[in-house]
Amino acid sequence: MTTIAIVGRTNVGKSTLFNRLCGRRMAIVHDRPGVTRDRKEAPATLQDLTFRLIDTAGLEETTSLAEAMWRQTEVAIAEADIVLMVADARGELTRLDERLARQLRQLDKPVFLLANKCEGKMQMHMLADLYRLGLGDPLPVSAEHGLGMKELYALLKPLFPAPQKDENGNVIPSEEPEETPDRPLRLAIVGRPNVGKSTLINRLLGNERLLTGPEAGVTRDAITVPWEWKGNPVLLTDTAGLRKYGKVEDDLEKISAADTRNTIDFAEVVILVLDANQPMERQDLMIASKVLDEGRGLIIALNKCDSVPDQRRVLADLKEKMESSLQQVKGLPIVTISAKTGYGIDPMMTAVFHIYKLWNKRVPTHKMNAFLKAMTEAHPTPIARNGRRIPMKYMTQVNARPPTFVIFSSNPDQLPESYLRYLSNGLREQFGLVGVPIRIHMRKRENPYANRPRTPKWQKKIKK
Repeated sequence: MTTIAIVGRTNVGKSTLFNRLCGRRMAIVHDRPGVTRDRKEAPATLQDLTFRLIDTAGLEETTSLAEAMWRQTEVAIAEADIVLMVADARGELTRLDERLARQLRQLDKPVFLLANKCEGKMQMHMLADLYRLGLGDPLPVSAEHGLGMKELYALLKPLFPAPQKDENGNVIPSEEPEETPDRPLRLAIVGRPNVGKSTLINRLLGNERLLTGPEAGVTRDAITVPWEWKGNPVLLTDTAGLRKYGKVEDDLEKISAADTRNTIDFAEVVILVLDANQPMERQDLMIASKVLDEGRGLIIALNKCDSVPDQRRVLADLKEKMESSLQQVKGLPIVTISAKTGYGIDPMMTAVFHIYKLWNKRVPTHKMNAFLKAMTEAHPTPIARNGRRIPMKYMTQVNARPPTFVIFSSNPDQLPESYLRYLSNGLREQFGLVGVPIRIHMRKRENPYANRPRTPKWQKKIKK
């Protein structure tokens, strides 16, 4: 598939163009310069053209991450078949524009210059200055309003292979249909700022794919990267660090936090990364509760464990705190790792796929009813308001991901939460569902004779 990279200075509209071509908001857009820091990839379309699109960090010279951003941009340029350089038609050219243009002129691949923010005729007279970059005629566009997309299509169309047609004029597929791979596991890495999330993903990938640094808040966008672990496809997603909601005053950080929460909603398994020097603070518990409430599989990764003198004590304190604070799920797996050295990576991924298997587990109905009978015989249900014990008719699993069960009863509203917890703990022990969230719903069994019309007495006498 053809790959197109979008490059340029900060705040020229690269992420806006990226979202426009992807058809939905995938990159965070903000008026503040330098929002995008890692390169972000996604499939995109422009009319009948389908391609892989790469959004890159805005180039700047004043931050400690400037050189790392340049390296990320250079990697994207090397991977791309076509490069789109975006410039601000409202601003003046800078040394960064000239430096980037000089680098792009040396490439043996198509490069197009897009003059963004050309919503009106006032900006058109400013295009003359862009000819200094030596990249040909600048194309006036407005990524925010979708202007210039037809002209961009006309530039890109000749660079894509023409479809082959048969005698009847029907399009012949240019590529053989690819084998449908196994659906990848969606794995999200979450945690507080500066606990080592991006370092962990770089360790898993084996290269410096994501920007890292000693300062907190380096990652802003949720970056998804395809990966394989022992032949199993995985979609790794790095997220922005989540601070306490009351401490978040910056609107950009609020957007990043919302993006992280959205990533948790669409993940299947989540790794919560903790700092061994400050394990399981209140914010960590809130993140873990959010993951479990959404019904996702959860792994606790205790990072930087090589920097604490008494690892056993820290681990014991962490387990004790989890048992008392996260009572909705018993037996959450805890893995000690070091993202910097690679220690504990294999046990962590083994735990991820084990939880994923349990998260998808289904139990036959006959086993569920045998389990329900044994549990109610061991501890009968409470007595209802009518003086009789609450009957349990039958139990079945209605869904997986996470395991979800339904119990039918004639008085479901009167069953206390304590008895549901008793059944939930029994399910974990009986069927090995340790460490995954379980949902149990009570439903009232419908009376088949409730809506049946009564037979009049005179008809009963005639029948007799």
